[in-house]
Amino acid sequence: MGFLSWLGISKPRDAPMLPDIQDNVRDSGNLFVFGMTHSGERVDERTAMQIVTVYACVRLLSNTIAELPLHLYRYTGQGEDKELAIDHPLYKILYRQPNPEMSSFSFWEALMCHLLLWGNAYAQIVRDGKNEILGLYPLLPENMEIDRDPKSGDLIYTYHAYTDEKPGEHDKDIIFQRDEILHIPGLGFNGLVGFSPIAMMKNALGAVMAVERYGSAFFKNGAQPAGVLEHPGVLKDPQKIRDNWTRAYGGARNAHRIAVLEEGMQYKPISLPPEDSQFLSTREFDVEEICRMFQVPPHLVQDLKRSTFNNIEHQGIAFVQYSLMPWIIRIEKGIMKDLLLEEEQDVYFPKFNVDGLMRGDYQSRMNAYAIGVGNGFMSPNDVRRLETMDLVPDEQGGNDYYLNGSYNKLQDAGAAYAANQPVQSGDDTDDQPDTEEQDEPDENPDKETDDRFLRQKRRKKYKNGGM
Repeated sequence: MGFLSWLGISKPRDAPMLPDIQDNVRDSGNLFVFGMTHSGERVDERTAMQIVTVYACVRLLSNTIAELPLHLYRYTGQGEDKELAIDHPLYKILYRQPNPEMSSFSFWEALMCHLLLWGNAYAQIVRDGKNEILGLYPLLPENMEIDRDPKSGDLIYTYHAYTDEKPGEHDKDIIFQRDEILHIPGLGFNGLVGFSPIAMMKNALGAVMAVERYGSAFFKNGAQPAGVLEHPGVLKDPQKIRDNWTRAYGGARNAHRIAVLEEGMQYKPISLPPEDSQFLSTREFDVEEICRMFQVPPHLVQDLKRSTFNNIEHQGIAFVQYSLMPWIIRIEKGIMKDLLLEEEQDVYFPKFNVDGLMRGDYQSRMNAYAIGVGNGFMSPNDVRRLETMDLVPDEQGGNDYYLNGSYNKLQDAGAAYAANQPVQSGDDTDDQPDTEEQDEPDENPDKETDDRFLRQKRRKKYKNGGM
């Protein structure tokens, strides 16, 4: 077996599933798990969660994904038009309650946490006799093994369920077929199994844990460097003196206590360079390193050194586009692949609603709404739906589309202009000056002045649109 075959990339995904497939999917996700880190610290998924920044990033991504509304839509057959598929049995499971014991928020939060720590997310699919899905139950990725059936070449999922239901029985293997598991893989070499991000970054996380251990020991010693006790004579029991000194003056609780030395004994502290004690800069770099690992902007984990009022909104939008969207698409495609029948995949599709995360600040939203309503591609009710406001009735123009700055209806565009045009007819009107009267001299100069004043008044009225 070659190296590429051992990694599981010897054959393309579209190759026929023959019985002689040897891609070793079981080991593809655990290639980097074993072994200690360079710092000597042992790193796994649970010890990594004890790092503050790792916990903050995992919680942020998991909670953000879980809080997004997940709906099932169907195409209506009119281009890209869609509608909610409320009558589909899968709609309730995705949106409201995947199983009787969990809400949709808890379910997707758990699966996203599994993706971030183990690189894979599994859930058992419970179906009825009609092949309709009744529920989804999350499974721990650390207890799951993936292999192929040597006869058919199909994927087989073996779950090591630890139970004490029977005396003396500590573990039990449960075999799941491919259609019984919702599997969302993360980044991996063969596209079937994702590898653990924690395992890939174990050396960096081990360095972080070593820094935290050093800081804990430093402050446990009262933030004081070690020292040397000197005695002019020969000590019979130096260990006893060392233990007594540590018990009396060691630790943060005993800091700055007055030491009483025996005759001839001197204490000489070992100087510590100031740069060695400034490990806070190292911890700041560790925060950036972990944020880079999870593609989380540092300001979302309360690191605001490089955040300003001008760029923080754009950082939030970049977080949605480049951090959340890849995870969202993974989950959506996994749902289509495992939870929808083949004949349903052309009609139904799941979709996370991320509009709330892309809204921006209040002023930016209002300016965008004004442009949308003023240019005729948004109605007042479209805006009110986005802002969770009560809708305007149809008779008041809530669902009408307007054009131009005067917010005229689309069908009334140009009507106001036509109404202000002068009447083109052969009859003399009051708005047109009488030329015959102008040719005839008027013997009364006062009357001529009055007529001129009336004509000027009519011309002014015409220029003002009849007002």
